[in-house]
Amino acid sequence: MAVAAASAAALTLAGCSAPAEDDSDGPTALTFWHGYTEADGEVLDQIVADFNESQDDYVITTETKTWAVIDDTLLPALSSDEGPDIVAMPAERMPVYADRGAFVDLTDFYGSDDSNTSELAEQSVDMVTVDGAPYGVPTGFVPLSVFYNKALFTAAGIDEFPTTWDEWVEAAKALTVDEDGDGTPEQYGLALPDHATVANGLWPSLLLSGGGGIVDGSTEAVIDSSENADSIAYWVDAIANDKISPTGLDGIGADELFSSGKAAMHVGGPWMSFISADNDIDYGIAAIPAGPEDQAASAIGVSMGITEQADDAQVAGAEAFFSYFFQEDVATEWSLASGWPPLRTDIPVESVEANPVVVSLTEIAPTGRALLPGVVNSVDVLAAIDTLTQKAVAGGDIDELLAAAQSEIQQAIQ
Repeated sequence: MAVAAASAAALTLAGCSAPAEDDSDGPTALTFWHGYTEADGEVLDQIVADFNESQDDYVITTETKTWAVIDDTLLPALSSDEGPDIVAMPAERMPVYADRGAFVDLTDFYGSDDSNTSELAEQSVDMVTVDGAPYGVPTGFVPLSVFYNKALFTAAGIDEFPTTWDEWVEAAKALTVDEDGDGTPEQYGLALPDHATVANGLWPSLLLSGGGGIVDGSTEAVIDSSENADSIAYWVDAIANDKISPTGLDGIGADELFSSGKAAMHVGGPWMSFISADNDIDYGIAAIPAGPEDQAASAIGVSMGITEQADDAQVAGAEAFFSYFFQEDVATEWSLASGWPPLRTDIPVESVEANPVVVSLTEIAPTGRALLPGVVNSVDVLAAIDTLTQKAVAGGDIDELLAAAQSEIQQAIQ
């Protein structure tokens, strides 16, 4: 991240796209970086291969990297004209790079008749829109959900998944087991990390459900509110006093607790279906229970963009691929194989019923809320939330922590 930040400060990428090459002997070549490393990566690579076979003008080569490597190396690679022509990344990061001039404005693409974007979920596009202009197209958009261990629920005599916060905490308490009475449970009811949460959306989800928020639009911080104070106090009490989850837990640790059978519930995304299956956990999927004001879940988004390194022919090739990707049959194929709900709102649940995970997540989709749409310095905003929640769970003064977070977030978005 530090490398990317330093490079961003040193570089002006806007207008540095390479000149168009005269290559009349063969198709235009494009490079595509993405971070899909599970079964979703295999199907994406196959979709790219199918696109290459479907026409003779363009050939796309994929390179699989971790999301962190993409974030660390994209700007330096573009500055030396060694970067990708297409890149996928977490959607909340795309405004950062768009602000640096790293991505092509896709307004004209969205306005074209053959883009196949008219039925895309609106909030999935909001996440990559900066100052009214879209700089990417979505490859995934899904609200966080609760994955739960059915065997542990049965052992605790819990027949139905909770639908409210109070029911959720009561269930988590019943699922927390301290066999030797030493104050450290051998089994936790819920793996609720207090910092570095996977996809960064857990605590924003809780704040939204409690009637609070983080930013108003992309210009005003609203983290310091009585609603947020009440929500944080509620969950600090459940973690610190009821011991439903360990203190000091991060997102990776939460994954490990659930996958090892030491936590009965965990908030995550579609990848948890692969992790659960790999660890022989009979799991269920449910919406994050409703808070006192709303039932809301931050949505995980991943998007593709065209870098400013691409020449005119490569831009045309990337846009042709995006149009192909959003064809109804291809979009359905991608959803079924990746485990993400359909990006197109006109694809019915019946079309994806072959994958129960997709069906469950599609039913939960209405609870989704875009995480920090259009906020350029999202990393700094999320870092301030991390500090707030981690220190609050550790016993810090919530009012003082909210005031500090308000100042940090306002500074970040300005």
